[in-house]
Amino acid sequence: MKKALILYCSITGNTEKAARAIQAGLTEGGFETTLLNYQEAGEIDYLAFDLVCVGAPSYNWSVPQPFNEFLKKKFNYYKNIGKILPNSPRIGKKALVFCSYSGPHTGIDEAIPTGLYMGQFFDHMGFDVLDKWCILSEFIGSEEMSTLGRMGDIRGLPSQDDLRALSEKALKLAASIN
Repeated sequence: MKKALILYCSITGNTEKAARAIQAGLTEGGFETTLLNYQEAGEIDYLAFDLVCVGAPSYNWSVPQPFNEFLKKKFNYYKNIGKILPNSPRIGKKALVFCSYSGPHTGIDEAIPTGLYMGQFFDHMGFDVLDKWCILSEFIGSEEMSTLGRMGDIRGLPSQDDLRALSEKALKLAASIN
């Protein structure tokens, strides 16, 4: 059975909802899954998994600082043990990157750099980064930011329908890997 890690950073709960939906789809697709908040994952070995899914909210076009520190620490660990090599040779492992975003100013363009950034940690390790998923989410704590941005009224997002669709997308991803 293939193994998947779903590792996430969630400040308001939106990214955790997405992580749980991804876990449901991958599990249904035949993966043995491990779901961890990054604060619980200090010793986790990415290389013990066939697929690593990593997610965070987009804050100012990047990941939140504590999660950034976690990613850099893990990256430096793998670099120090010789797992980061010139030309990033492929190692037969796969990664999926996902981020929640509200986009009160410029929409999805605020999330794209976050996904690209997280993907680079895995690309440098030789993982095939399969995709970068952006999940439109309510801007928790600000009705103004949840109703007046380019994305319109995003209160209550991701909805149950959005999460079901995300789970189905993860199921299709699992089928493409098996």
